[in-house]
Amino acid sequence: MGAIGSLIALFVFLIWFWNSLYIIKEWERGVVLRLGRMQPEAKPAGLRLVFWPIETLYRMPLRLETLDVPPQDIITRDNVSVKVNAVCYFRVVEANLALSQVQNYIYATSQLAQTTLRSVVGQFELDEILSQREKVNAKLQTILDTDTEPWGIKVTKVEVKQVDIPESMQRAIAKQAEAERERRAKVIHAEGEYEASQKLADAAKVLATEAAAIQLRYLQTLTEIGVEKNTTIVFPLPVDIINAWTRSLGASK
Repeated sequence: MGAIGSLIALFVFLIWFWNSLYIIKEWERGVVLRLGRMQPEAKPAGLRLVFWPIETLYRMPLRLETLDVPPQDIITRDNVSVKVNAVCYFRVVEANLALSQVQNYIYATSQLAQTTLRSVVGQFELDEILSQREKVNAKLQTILDTDTEPWGIKVTKVEVKQVDIPESMQRAIAKQAEAERERRAKVIHAEGEYEASQKLADAAKVLATEAAAIQLRYLQTLTEIGVEKNTTIVFPLPVDIINAWTRSLGASK
């Protein structure tokens, strides 16, 4: 009976020892409850001994979690109805807090991300949401990180993925963009005309000071016409001769 009792005790001990051994992976931490009281330090990675059934171990992953925030119907500050979705990246930094302070930290973070997305995007105008996406993302990340810090959660990044606007607003934006391009084209054309007139005025001043310059310009014009191999013959007539004829005719009258 003594040998049989020893074997039974050894068998029970082996079962207890097997149930008390835990292998914690590198990306996990083990939160231990001893008689319902949480131990101050989570167990790191490796082979760990937990005194079952007095102690209970809960594994908490520390890897980065990707949370897809579903589309939210939002009214912007300039009263435009849009549908916005986003993606949130977060991870557990305090395993004890993530287990003790919130029942399901993934679900809680998801609900908080949805409400924060609606409240933050509603503070911006449509043009700001479309053109200043980094500003919206930074504000979302700051608010979420602050709110989830008591849960032992670190929100590393929040990105607004897509902004869906009504079809009527899309047509209005397209018209606005077309009008802006037309305005820019007219301004560029006017600036080109202004610069051309300035250059022509400078050229006229040079021709007025140098008498031979106008003759050289005539010869250059004849050269350009001759390249076309046409039958038209052009004789340049200086404007000064026409002015002299006009003055002589006026004097004769």
